Amino acid sequence: MTPYGVPRRVQMAARIILIAALLALASSRALAFDPSPLQDFCVADYDSKVSVNGFACMNAKDVTVDDFYFTGLDKAASTSNELGANITLVNVERLPGLNTLGVAMSRIDYAPFGLNPPHSHPRSSEILHVAEGTLYAGFVTSNTAQGNLLFAKKLNKGDAFVFPRGLVHFQFNNGDIPAVAFATFGSQSPGLVTAANALFGSKPPIPDYILARPAQLSKTTVDWLQEQQWLDIAQENGPPSVQAN
Repeated sequence: MTPYGVPRRVQMAARIILIAALLALASSRALAFDPSPLQDFCVADYDSKVSVNGFACMNAKDVTVDDFYFTGLDKAASTSNELGANITLVNVERLPGLNTLGVAMSRIDYAPFGLNPPHSHPRSSEILHVAEGTLYAGFVTSNTAQGNLLFAKKLNKGDAFVFPRGLVHFQFNNGDIPAVAFATFGSQSPGLVTAANALFGSKPPIPDYILARPAQLSKTTVDWLQEQQWLDIAQENGPPSVQAN
């Protein structure tokens, strides 16, 4: 017995439970974000054959100031497409100095009534800042007892809005003038899953009988949707919409 009348085995069990809970909390926090860097920087070596979570480090002697530099975010990208929007993404695929730093950003241009369609980022939350124009932006929660809840709001110039990690979200320019927004992410490579593209544009296609029932569509409609070309306005791993000098 302890001085307070609590059996020692109970006290020991309580300590073990507390330690286990603290370790679980620490582990969940450690796994929730990109790995922390163990040096000042680890510029991505795109030519390395080493397979790691992210990119291997370039030899520090070969690093230059341009590895930390991107230009062109002051220039509007073309919105001449069926969605009326375009994204200039600055992630580790385009700026090697971001490797291991756990951040990325993008510029989004919207034509009048342009749309950044429903999508999610599996590896990062996002904060959006409206620089010009007005947007209707929102996200949908995961399944709840009340259904999938929509949180959406009209945003004006100077406003900011947060999209939680992994949740489907969108932005729509509900004005008759172009709009511009800048987004920041808590990952060097936030990932992108555009809902319509993933469902109807996967390669190979998802069988139509898998999609027809949950979407309450006929197989004929699903087949027609799968025959369409699904636009990717971000093209995360492709060349930037505005080339860096």
